[in-house]
Amino acid sequence: MVDAEPVGPAPGEVVIEVRAIGVNPIDYKLYSGAFGADPVALPMRLGSEAAGVVAEVGDSATGPRGPIAVGDEVIAYPLSEAYADRLVVSGDSVVPKPASLPWNEAAGLLAVGATAVDTLDTANVGTGDLLLVHGAAGGVGSFVVQLARARGATIIGTARPGNHDYVRSLGATPVSYGDGLSDRIRVLAPDGVDAVIDTAGSDEAIDVSVDLVRDRSRLVTTVPGPRAGEAGFRIVGALGPEGMEPRKRARGFLVDLAGSGDVRVRVARTYALSEAARAHADLRKPHAAGKFILLP
Repeated sequence: MVDAEPVGPAPGEVVIEVRAIGVNPIDYKLYSGAFGADPVALPMRLGSEAAGVVAEVGDSATGPRGPIAVGDEVIAYPLSEAYADRLVVSGDSVVPKPASLPWNEAAGLLAVGATAVDTLDTANVGTGDLLLVHGAAGGVGSFVVQLARARGATIIGTARPGNHDYVRSLGATPVSYGDGLSDRIRVLAPDGVDAVIDTAGSDEAIDVSVDLVRDRSRLVTTVPGPRAGEAGFRIVGALGPEGMEPRKRARGFLVDLAGSGDVRVRVARTYALSEAARAHADLRKPHAAGKFILLP
């Protein structure tokens, strides 16, 4: 950790005293070399989502849901430097936190939730669809299941056996991945599936999806790679501004659902902010379903 002198907000910005920070795989991928290894990018500050209390408000700072005031409890997303105990962010990144939503859950809501909405819109999932979700117990996958069920879809979700009860509680029929996956899904879906959302990115997920989907235009993945592209998957998760716009539009909808209890954020583990490296190492390993959260 590095100490920095606090700065005040510029016009359109707010200062947030952070209560919790969401950890996501993109955080460690940014420095892993997955997106290149340019030394100019160092030192690198990480983190795309956080929740906290507004401490200062710059002139004309307004959020997507209106004016922002000192003392407001908020969720901030998208960000690029959330791993901190104090943030200066654009008011456009700030939405009100529902009073019913605990800090840890609030900090883990929007990155995965907005990605899930983006995948479902891209795959055009709606009432009556039979949807296959790879990685249904994961951060994004668990939200895909919950939101797809709310849209009226029937869901089959792949997961390891230890997470089957959790996947079932979300509203999907769980299936273990591994050898024979396609045959196990065929028992539940003899005529195949209408759409696939892949959050696992494995060769198995790609092969099974191509085998089972009836319309290849409804193959969607959050894990870019040459095999997915060759198989015709539509890739959701662009890092540029245009790729972020659908996710920003989903924030208010997700906050309302979480506030009413219609979607749930499961927190697997919490860590002190100083333990971010350990959280990243643990996130790369098999772990209990749910989000990892850093606490300043």
